[in-house]
Amino acid sequence: MTRTYLLLLIVAFLSGTSMAQTKLDQDRKSIKEMAGFYKVTFNYAETFAPDSAYKFHPRYQSWGHEWVTVVEDSPKKISLQHLLVVGDSMVIKHWRQDWSYEDPTLLVFDKENTWKKLHLNAADVKGKWTQRVFQVDDSPRYESTGTWVHVDGRHQWQSETDSPLPRREFTKRNDYNVLRRGNRVYFTETGWMFEQDNKKIVRGEKGDKLLAMEKGYEEFIKADPSKFTYAQKWWNEQGTYWKDIRSVWDEVFAKNDKIHLQNKKDGKTLFERLFELGDQSSKEKWASTKNKSESRAVIASYLQ
Repeated sequence: MTRTYLLLLIVAFLSGTSMAQTKLDQDRKSIKEMAGFYKVTFNYAETFAPDSAYKFHPRYQSWGHEWVTVVEDSPKKISLQHLLVVGDSMVIKHWRQDWSYEDPTLLVFDKENTWKKLHLNAADVKGKWTQRVFQVDDSPRYESTGTWVHVDGRHQWQSETDSPLPRREFTKRNDYNVLRRGNRVYFTETGWMFEQDNKKIVRGEKGDKLLAMEKGYEEFIKADPSKFTYAQKWWNEQGTYWKDIRSVWDEVFAKNDKIHLQNKKDGKTLFERLFELGDQSSKEKWASTKNKSESRAVIASYLQ
């Protein structure tokens, strides 16, 4: 092998490594750019049904203010907590999204509050990010894997996965039991968009049946940070408690290949119980050990 040829190989290797690192940096930058202060608009409409007798449900429109804050940032994992702000003095801990790079494990929604662990090959996740979305109590919601694409000034990620019914329909409908989400995240001049092409599925012993299709837009529009002062104060008081809750859930996810949760126990939902513990922890200044022991017992009581 000539000296010149060897030098060319080294240059090619270093160039490839540099490009790969640059792509990873672009991915991380895009994920973290979702953090900020926003007015969020929610718009959903059913678009098609295979049964001509199906009656389309009314369109759903709503809006609110959300603060999205980074609660974990490591080279291959970024966690974003959404906090819903109501007026000047009310905060609701909203959904959370975790992003992990080249992660071979997925917790896949089946039906009836049941999720099953799926193991992927390294080749299937190479260069890809998994988005994990959690309920307000940090219990599982849905997970999916896709590739961030950066081209022509656009930064976009998309995937498809099954999930429980959305909160806007969970208490209002029982004619389907799985929402197959076609998720797409991209940035706009004023913030970012969470666009969806969804399928409402009836899942039973004989397989899946399509009930209706739906288009959705959740647009995050940058807002005045001064509207979120109370939310920042509230999270400063409650953030440590919820960090401990995430730690307890990580134990649950690590130990179980299948997770099934009860909707209610003794007349209360899991999120009601954990929110109550959060208020008590904040008031009584609990240490992390007590946060974990109290929440571990509550979460275990809802697992079947």
